[in-house]
Amino acid sequence: MSELLKILEQRGLLYQTTDDETDDRPLARLLDSKRVTGYAGFDPTAPSLTIGNLVPVMLLAHFQRAGHR
Repeated sequence: MSELLKILEQRGLLYQTTDDETDDRPLARLLDSKRVTGYAGFDPTAPSLTIGNLVPVMLLAHFQRAGHR
């Protein structure tokens, strides 16, 4: 399994993915095979953000630390 997915599951940021019960996990295979781009749909330059924006920001930070964009 992808190291990134393990970290996200351990931290409670990932609950479920498609085909996560099978041995051939497409998302893990994708994350291990190439660099992917993550996106969160909010404006970080807005005058204020809510606590609800924190989880996507943390998720994107983990993606970046794992070498993704």
